[in-house]
Amino acid sequence: MDAGVENLTKACPAESAETFAAMVRTQIGENIHRCWQCIKCTAGCPLADRFDMTPNQVMRALQMNDAGVLASRAIWLCASCHTCATRCPRGIDVTAVMDALRIEARRRGVPPAIPEIPAFNSIFLRLAGFFGRVPEALLMLAFNLSRGKPAHDARLGWQLLRRGRFKLLPKFVRAPRPVKPVADGAGKVAYFPGCVAEGSAADYDHTARAVAGLLDIELVEPEGWTCCGSSPAHATDAAKATVMPMRTIAAVERMQIGTLTSPCSSCFARLKAAEHQVSTDPARAGQVAAALDYEYGGTVRVQHLLDTFMEFAGADKIAARVRQPLTGLKVACYYGCLITRPSVVTGASHPEYPMKMDHLVRALGAEPVAWSGKTDCCGGSLGVTQTEAALAMTRRVLINARDCGADVVATMCPMCHMNLDVRQQRLGLASATPILHAPQLMMLAFGMGESGALLGKAVTDSRPLLRKKWRH
Repeated sequence: MDAGVENLTKACPAESAETFAAMVRTQIGENIHRCWQCIKCTAGCPLADRFDMTPNQVMRALQMNDAGVLASRAIWLCASCHTCATRCPRGIDVTAVMDALRIEARRRGVPPAIPEIPAFNSIFLRLAGFFGRVPEALLMLAFNLSRGKPAHDARLGWQLLRRGRFKLLPKFVRAPRPVKPVADGAGKVAYFPGCVAEGSAADYDHTARAVAGLLDIELVEPEGWTCCGSSPAHATDAAKATVMPMRTIAAVERMQIGTLTSPCSSCFARLKAAEHQVSTDPARAGQVAAALDYEYGGTVRVQHLLDTFMEFAGADKIAARVRQPLTGLKVACYYGCLITRPSVVTGASHPEYPMKMDHLVRALGAEPVAWSGKTDCCGGSLGVTQTEAALAMTRRVLINARDCGADVVATMCPMCHMNLDVRQQRLGLASATPILHAPQLMMLAFGMGESGALLGKAVTDSRPLLRKKWRH
């Protein structure tokens, strides 16, 4: 190990006789000694150049029972993009190992190397617990006050506010008891919009619901749904990270609806991970049953809205609904890191190079471009806590899309859209690349026009380019 890693070891001596291998095995069921140091996790990590310990060094430190890893920047800076776990030839969930180390560091009282990140997580979870859902404006204000920067990102907030994408007043939400079955639930799809649907992603939520209606997909929003916990939960408390999303899944099961979808990749990831864990881990299933006073029967299938569109409508039906084909428009379909990964949970057959959104875009008459950045991570919540790191990640994505000939980038994740669209003005690129939600492209192709597609809500205005590239 290099000198920096040795210094971390001296700063954080081991607490007990329990080895890290035993701790990780107990917490997440992974055998870290299966790692053979092939370095594929590090080669694929989009943040490895900012870590003080690369992912493979973290794994080696655990194998050597080196407690210094708990004081590293790496465990906090990890964006949970699952690239490492996806590419590990041994199938080790390196992402979950990072979560286990964050939780263990908190348990031992080790000061976090990047205090802003656990501070953000704590504020997020407190707000979710108090209000039921996380009010974005209050989250940002509380987080900025906690680090003595009350005006940080004020310009961003103002831009969203004047576009109707920022709500100032929070509201209280509580899950109802009891939950009533829905008539003809088998023919409906439960819809979990996510906390940002009423704020920064209001345009995405609106167009997603509108497109579903035009495709005869009946969405039912569960009454009183509450926050899924997002990244802060799984980085802080493994039990809470399962209970929070399972509260909604259990409600959907009692509604007697067999499919639950979400337009938010982070929400989808947490819902899918929770359902998978409860279905495969009897001990965690027991914890959830006790917390919710309900034993989940395993009848709900969780999927992302992209999968819902392609399964319940399909490319042929989408193409048949097109009134104004997007002929001449070149689109980079940006999936981000969580729609398909980890594939052991999502079931994606091509987690590194998916094609469903490409097929959807082609059905609209546009041309999806071939590019390598379609599942690269945008930085996620690091856009708030470690903005410069996230900017570097989004810059790589946008340059790759532009260099491969894309006119616009299509997303199906509100956080990806936020990082690529709203923060694009800080990248200093020669020209801006419009970022559209895929349902906005669908609304345009379906003949709903610019106003129907809510194109005026984005910070990077797509209308001039669309009028030039797309003759309609």
